Amino acid sequence: MKAISMSGSLRENVGKKAARQSRREGLVPSVLYGGKDQIHFCLDEKSLKKVIYTPDVYLINFDIAGTKKQAVIQDLQVHPTTDKVLHIDFLEITPGKPVIMNLPIRLEGVALGVLAGGKLVKKFRTLKVKGLVENMPEEIKVNVTKLEIGGTVKVSSLTSDTLQFLDRPTGIVATVKSTRAAATAEEAVPGKK
Repeated sequence: MKAISMSGSLRENVGKKAARQSRREGLVPSVLYGGKDQIHFCLDEKSLKKVIYTPDVYLINFDIAGTKKQAVIQDLQVHPTTDKVLHIDFLEITPGKPVIMNLPIRLEGVALGVLAGGKLVKKFRTLKVKGLVENMPEEIKVNVTKLEIGGTVKVSSLTSDTLQFLDRPTGIVATVKSTRAAATAEEAVPGKK
């Protein structure tokens, strides 16, 4: 998993009025929980762009007023019209304790169904997994080379020695749908109706 370092400043006051003032100053009110105590702090809005506006998942090494912590983004609140980040919740990483995260999916290979004129459709962008942070990959790779038209890759067919998949097992990760080109090519083959 990719790692990034950030520094934050402790929030003196916790509440709506203090949060609004922080946002006016270009800071994002944040909270770190999952450890012994909750830590309320602020982060520079510009430093967050790299970890928010990306499909990648980052392990964040924090320096909050001299205290070192490791965390991952747990929840994010965004303004409905401006897309400005209003608040972020971070989950502190405890060694040996599993965490639940959404990891991006990357499809690998060219499906047989696509070569026959079908269309590859990716149904999930991310998959929810549970495991130790040190075992978390940057992404989940799904090989689709053997998929024919109508074929699917389901969550239940994915395996990992270190991760547990939490999405419903019958969920379809990727499928190859038939297209007009594929139907026309099939009709053109002699002996098929």
